[in-house]
Amino acid sequence: MNVAFDGRTVLVTGAEHGLGREIALAFAERGARVWGCGIDPDGLARTGASSRGPVSTRTADVTDPDALAALVAEIESEDGAVDVLVNNAGGVQGQIGRPLEDVTDADWEAIVAVNLTGTFRCARAVVPGMKRAGRGSIVNISSGAGLGVSLTGIQSYASAKAGQIGLTRQLAHELGPFGIRVNAVAPGFVRSNPTTERQWQAYGPEGQAAVLESIHLRSLGTPEDIAWAVLFLASDHARWITGQVLPVDGGRGR
Repeated sequence: MNVAFDGRTVLVTGAEHGLGREIALAFAERGARVWGCGIDPDGLARTGASSRGPVSTRTADVTDPDALAALVAEIESEDGAVDVLVNNAGGVQGQIGRPLEDVTDADWEAIVAVNLTGTFRCARAVVPGMKRAGRGSIVNISSGAGLGVSLTGIQSYASAKAGQIGLTRQLAHELGPFGIRVNAVAPGFVRSNPTTERQWQAYGPEGQAAVLESIHLRSLGTPEDIAWAVLFLASDHARWITGQVLPVDGGRGR
């Protein structure tokens, strides 16, 4: 199966490191005109400097609708409508698991804003162009936490990722008549950035062994594993797939 994106315009959020960087570069390697946004200029510079393929990077916060509108307007003026949107920006925003009664409103809202509201805002920004083009693909990066419980113990993260899945299904229903497909990938635990690396080390040897024991394949995934799933769902090989959630987690009981 040859997955190619020649002539397609792709926007990846959270492209400054980890999964987002790998996804952006995987599209670039396959001929796409890739735009990556995020909030870390240094990380974005490293993504853009990769020899694996050209990626145009811009600093833009997915919680800022004005910044998103300006970014999409720039993309459309240079490369036409966005053909593929990958909503990857998210994460736990530096938080750790705490008892419910210790979680402040600000803590809750910060995670929901970037993981769920940001996904909504990015989709809202690109959909008019996709409708004009009569086609498009949106892939939301949810999490195994959205299908079950979060290993982090962070209530807002599990809720926001579950909300992403609900939004995926609702948008697939709404946008299907316009030729726009909306799907989600739900990664298992991947050591892809400083936050997940700290989480892995915090488990200690016994906790790490327990995590591996809970995975059918007895191994952690890699950023490449997630990128390959995204490439498939965004490609024409998945042209009759929408409203679906693909767990990429090595196999786990649910």
